[in-house]
Amino acid sequence: MAKPLVVVIPHQLGRVEARRRLDSGMGQAKDMLHKAGLTMADATWTGDRLSFLVGAMNQKVDGDIDVEEDCVRVEVRMPLLLSLFAGKVQKILDQNGTKLLAKK
Repeated sequence: MAKPLVVVIPHQLGRVEARRRLDSGMGQAKDMLHKAGLTMADATWTGDRLSFLVGAMNQKVDGDIDVEEDCVRVEVRMPLLLSLFAGKVQKILDQNGTKLLAKK
């Protein structure tokens, strides 16, 4: 297993609103993954932590999203083979996460 990929996305929404936006964006995230040939097998909230499991290239990728008062911390654990794509994954998480959590 490769070193986990961690992305921290700051926000000014507060914990409740950030969690609500993440929760409402799950359908869009699943659609985006499906278009890329990936499947989200499981996504479960436990308090303010969303744990997920994604299938990619016959590999499993799991991770957690922790919602804090002023940031969201995403940790993705990938097999070594998929860790080659960590830079792309980080960029996508950062861009889409920032867009979703932008104060409106």
